[in-house]
Amino acid sequence: MKKYIVKLLIGGVFALVFANGAHAYIERNMATVRIMNKAAGKTQTLTIPVGRAVEFEKLSMTVRSCKQTDPFQAENYFMFIEVAKSGDGDIFSGWMNKNEPGDNPLQDADYDLWLVGCVTGENK
Repeated sequence: MKKYIVKLLIGGVFALVFANGAHAYIERNMATVRIMNKAAGKTQTLTIPVGRAVEFEKLSMTVRSCKQTDPFQAENYFMFIEVAKSGDGDIFSGWMNKNEPGDNPLQDADYDLWLVGCVTGENK
């Protein structure tokens, strides 16, 4: 009887998870980000290959993952990025969400950085 109850509970948990919509994501191999140099008041848009460190002024950025929501859902993009600044070391490591840029922003005195989107392209 105990085994039956445990199986029933586990089955119920799986049913709840999948009934609420298991989200499918499409992995992309490049992230498009926009960086603002606050002192200069200028922005630059960069496309960063996943897994490769890219330098921009004082920043070193490595995108670890870039995902797009399933095409049948509302469009959104998510990126996990690590950012280091020369002289300061690591200044950010975490997920960014295109539709909610204020949820987990890069907070630095010199730079703002946000996700524009994820794309599939040639990873040179």
